[in-house]
Amino acid sequence: MQRVFSGIQPSGIPTLGNYLGAIRNWVALQADHDCLYCVVDLHAITTWQDPAVLRQQTREMAATIIACGIDPETHILFHQSGVPAHARLAWIFNCVARIGWLNRMTQFKDKAGKDREAASAGLYVYPNLMAADIHAYHATRVPVGDDQKQHLELANDIAQKFNHDYGVEFFPQIQPLIMPEAARVMSLRDGTKKMSKSDPSDQSRINMSDDSETIAAKVKRARTDAEPLPSEVAGLEGRAEARNLVGIYAALSGRSQTEVLTQFGGQGFASFKNDLADLMVEKLGPIAAETRRLLAEPDHIDRILFAGAARAEAIAGPIVAEAERLVGFLQRPAVSSVAR
Repeated sequence: MQRVFSGIQPSGIPTLGNYLGAIRNWVALQADHDCLYCVVDLHAITTWQDPAVLRQQTREMAATIIACGIDPETHILFHQSGVPAHARLAWIFNCVARIGWLNRMTQFKDKAGKDREAASAGLYVYPNLMAADIHAYHATRVPVGDDQKQHLELANDIAQKFNHDYGVEFFPQIQPLIMPEAARVMSLRDGTKKMSKSDPSDQSRINMSDDSETIAAKVKRARTDAEPLPSEVAGLEGRAEARNLVGIYAALSGRSQTEVLTQFGGQGFASFKNDLADLMVEKLGPIAAETRRLLAEPDHIDRILFAGAARAEAIAGPIVAEAERLVGFLQRPAVSSVAR
């Protein structure tokens, strides 16, 4: 099977948008791929993090993706800092990548903003670490969104230059894994803005740990307009909140927006929201309950992550050690040899 690597920032409890946009696809990939899923805490500290919050949010992210259906027994789930091979290979890639390549990375420009001189060096070389995350496992497929395609191209450039510089065919080229189109989930309070954990209003989002009563209440309070639902998708034009709710219903039910509007077209939002709330509770309620159960046992989450990190290191360690040998680093002798 093809080996898949993907990472997610430890930004706390994911939202419905994170679930429909990425995590649900990760779950599906487990059926026919060898999957490594990583909570990327090294990437997180490219901007300052409160240490206690970072630890908690790492556990929250891990608990939620397990609850969503990631199987840490059959596949590998781990925290990035638990596998030293990532940082070792990232330094080599810092020396392989060219400044000109990094200067073209638009995500750094977006994140650093106008005050780039105050941004951390880690944020600048973030793409090199991302390349190391993937190449440390000789992963050949990576699910990507639009915001990461440029970084994946850079990862392939780095691999190609490493192979050329050292006269080898060691790092394989990575193929982007284009997933089925995900629902673009918008705020429940403003259909023109993306659903986000940073929104000050908790009513704007569905958290994957929300209980059934909270989910239903948020859906029923979601902003809408005064017109009934249209019977065709074209009728959603210019109606951001209606489009958002119909899109969420379609994504959770596995139906097209056309099919949803065939059923609900001409109806007011009250009836539709009741059905949407019921559907959300059906699909998300068990995930939320399992997330809360896991979070009540933080030591259990830590054991899963450290066990996954040990399995990940068993794969990445030899690959990175060979990369270090190719570069010319002295190789550490076996422990038994040292003893003699």
